[in-house]
Amino acid sequence: MTALAPLLVFFALGALARASGRAPEGLGSSLNWWILNLALPALLLELIPGLGFDVQYWFLVVAMWLVFAGAWAGAVLLGRLLHWSRERVGAVTLMAGLGNCTFIGYPMIEALHGRDGLALAVIADQLGLLFVLTVGATMVAASCSGRDAQPSGIAHRILVFPPFLAVLAGLVAGRIGPWPLVFQDVLSAVAATLTPLALFSVGLRFRPGLAPRHLGPVGAVLAWKMLLAPAAVLGLGWAAGITGLTLTVGVLQAAMGPMITAAIIADQHGLESEVINTSLGAGVLLTFLTVPAWNMIL
Repeated sequence: MTALAPLLVFFALGALARASGRAPEGLGSSLNWWILNLALPALLLELIPGLGFDVQYWFLVVAMWLVFAGAWAGAVLLGRLLHWSRERVGAVTLMAGLGNCTFIGYPMIEALHGRDGLALAVIADQLGLLFVLTVGATMVAASCSGRDAQPSGIAHRILVFPPFLAVLAGLVAGRIGPWPLVFQDVLSAVAATLTPLALFSVGLRFRPGLAPRHLGPVGAVLAWKMLLAPAAVLGLGWAAGITGLTLTVGVLQAAMGPMITAAIIADQHGLESEVINTSLGAGVLLTFLTVPAWNMIL
């Protein structure tokens, strides 16, 4: 738990900045721009070239799709049983099916398992969750909001997304040799900003509180995302003979609280905002408890 203390401090500073009302307008959006366009690509360019291939890596990708598919099926089933609106079904699917594997996952995995664990988290996030977000989440959000999800638009979002481009560049660099030392130093310096800024940004979005009418859908989100989804991924890993750090990282990434980017997409499509914001806030807090607990189990 000592390794997680700085993460809690960064998160608390963001929450305090928001509560004080003195944070500049648009600060969260500016930080997110830096993280997604500079800090995260720099981290990927730093880590990807040194990754070796392991046949078990498929598990990290499939685990992300399993979490999303289970959330979608569960939300549709509960929606029919409890007569939820399609906006609520969409909100529950996106919040339960997509984890905060970058903003919280990377810092937590690195704190718990060092750079080796972080490298595996990158695979799960960029080769698994990125495609779940751009394909699966876009389709669900469009469907539940009554809009069309055009394949050309989905492909374009993937191809121009800076972290995805960084993955491709990193794979090429891994084949032709290491980066020049000066460039490596620059990458390391920029990548080092990801953890404090990501947790601070999450703190800025934190909104505590739970209205009784939202207890059912928010409870469904958190039950799947924090408990049932990692248990399902663990079961898949055991059945497939996955072992070691690959199994651990796959389960921990599955246990991360709801994703900020998914919340933004849900908001943009007019899905149920109260469920989105409450799930996001509660999930952030629970992540600091449930992920270390899953780590101890593993």
